[in-house]
Amino acid sequence: MKLAIVTILLASAFASAAQPPKAEPEALPEAPKLDAKNAHVALSPDKQFLMEQAPDKTFLRVLVASEVCLREGPLEVFLTKKGTKEHEAVLRMAVDAKLLHAALEAAGAKPGKPANFINDKLMPDFKPATGSKIKVLVHYKKDGKLHTTPAQEWIWNSKKKEHVKVDWVFAGSMLLKDMDNPKAEPFYGANSGEVISVSNFPYSMLDFPIEISKDDASLNYEVKTDRVPPLFSKVWLILQPIPEKK
Repeated sequence: MKLAIVTILLASAFASAAQPPKAEPEALPEAPKLDAKNAHVALSPDKQFLMEQAPDKTFLRVLVASEVCLREGPLEVFLTKKGTKEHEAVLRMAVDAKLLHAALEAAGAKPGKPANFINDKLMPDFKPATGSKIKVLVHYKKDGKLHTTPAQEWIWNSKKKEHVKVDWVFAGSMLLKDMDNPKAEPFYGANSGEVISVSNFPYSMLDFPIEISKDDASLNYEVKTDRVPPLFSKVWLILQPIPEKK
């Protein structure tokens, strides 16, 4: 019996030694600027939600602190609200998505409409999301180095063997009234989880202007694990409206 116990303990020790240690989460780096002359305007007391402002007082882009909540597996959402869809999103945030929407408008973005799936005759008829194009960047530390890359580089299309190459658009989600309490403040749909989507959802704040069904996302879109810092690392998510060409 004693020999058996010793054998089990030794086997357990060797197994533990063979497993690589879990990487420590990276801390949130200093918030970046497009130009040293620009200023950060805090939109929250903890300064985890910012707007970058040019010397002429023009708001240029929005920065929100987020946290890595998924490093492996299929994706339906890129950024989700904390406590909602962390099992299928790379990043989560604590900020109210309705406030993020307002900040994007202050930076000059114009909301369009979320994806539509049926026509007036209740027949299947997909129409992609519309709205201002938004450049989405992630600013983070990994392996001791500072990185700023397009968020699309964290999304891998396993079918095409490439990163996503499409810009998100500001679909703007929608406000949902409480039919049981008409006087209550309407609920901003993206707060249910679809803040920045990969698959098309009717409540997405940002969505791709191409058709990606839920099944398509589950089968073909996944986290590009080697690009993402350790789980629970802090990341600046940067949203920058892309001016329309005249």
